Amino acid sequence: MAKRSAGLLIHRREHGETRVLLVHPGGPFWAKKDDGAWSIPKGLVDGDEDELSAAQRETEEELGVRVDGPLTRLGEYRQPGGKIVIAWAVEALTPIDVAAIKSNSFTMEWPPRSGSMKAFPEVDRAGWFSLTEAEVKILQGQRPMLSDFAKQLGSE
Repeated sequence: MAKRSAGLLIHRREHGETRVLLVHPGGPFWAKKDDGAWSIPKGLVDGDEDELSAAQRETEEELGVRVDGPLTRLGEYRQPGGKIVIAWAVEALTPIDVAAIKSNSFTMEWPPRSGSMKAFPEVDRAGWFSLTEAEVKILQGQRPMLSDFAKQLGSE
């Protein structure tokens, strides 16, 4: 069975324009990657955990803030590696300062085959992007989320 992740596409209106919050993965593999490397805040669904609860938990772990507001399910998106990402859109009703995010961390051997373990933030930065900018920044497998979100905006 494919692994399942869940996350939130957080958005806000700024000067009449919709902006979405994306996060950049931490760690040495992603350090020098930018365009096509960003993601919505998301993570693996634990066992029989409710997918929406997982999306909210993972978002809080990656940003250090709880995001509340009306949620709209966007859909399920199969990633190139086979993982399924379930996403909801939520409007940020309270400001989120992307410069002040506090992400959890992970540990890995670094440098490779050194025997030395090093901790890295799961997310090293976050940013607000227009839908056009986000289309360039986000991972290819998550681009359909932006299209579905734009369609939802158009039907409001």
